[in-house]
Amino acid sequence: MRGPQGLQALFYKYKEIRTLEAQNAASVVENQRRRERIEQLRTNTSEQEMEIRKQLKLLRPGETTFILPESAKASATDPTP
Repeated sequence: MRGPQGLQALFYKYKEIRTLEAQNAASVVENQRRRERIEQLRTNTSEQEMEIRKQLKLLRPGETTFILPESAKASATDPTP
């Protein structure tokens, strides 16, 4: 019961298993989200165009891009109560 193969080691292994199962579940959810995004990009041409324009930073004639500083982005997404 004591020593490196005792109950303490068993509890540690159970905790490690639970942690790895949680990470695995999070990975499954993330993979599913990415599969859905890929399928959306395959089937929707407007989504394709938006993604290409975003990655290449392209604009159509007459469009204007606003670049916000990082601190403004954080405060805009995290409203304070």
